[in-house]
Amino acid sequence: MRTDPTDTGGLFVSRRPGTRPVRYRDAPLRREGKRRVLDQLVAGSILVFEGLVAVTFWGPIPMAWLWIGAQAKHQTGSISLFIVVAFLGMLLTLLAGLALMRRIDQFWILVRRAAGHDQRKGAIGPVFAAASIIGATLFTIWLLFIAGLGPSLAPTQL
Repeated sequence: MRTDPTDTGGLFVSRRPGTRPVRYRDAPLRREGKRRVLDQLVAGSILVFEGLVAVTFWGPIPMAWLWIGAQAKHQTGSISLFIVVAFLGMLLTLLAGLALMRRIDQFWILVRRAAGHDQRKGAIGPVFAAASIIGATLFTIWLLFIAGLGPSLAPTQL
């Protein structure tokens, strides 16, 4: 009996139901011609889409929920409501985005295997890391160069 935690689902006595290691069939056949090129293009576009979803975590999602929270504060005058709406909405949207990225990543694995690659792991880690670097860089540029000029660019009178 093997007691490796990766084989037993983290338990040393037996395996939890549904935690059996994934066993792949033989390596997929390498396709030739137009079909292989099409599968690779589809896999590349799926990976780009996954990256775009990951980049939205660094700007559009938080800004949208801060705007929605500001609208709630404007209507009610309650800063507590602003905080609850903005951060609860942001948290739930980011979790839904992670779930979406996981599904996209599983689809990418299937398309890569259809193209003839022995793809066993997803690309969600490297994609999220690259999106984090891009997002942090864009935020730093915004903070240092654009936000620093903010008061001079804003209108002074309504």
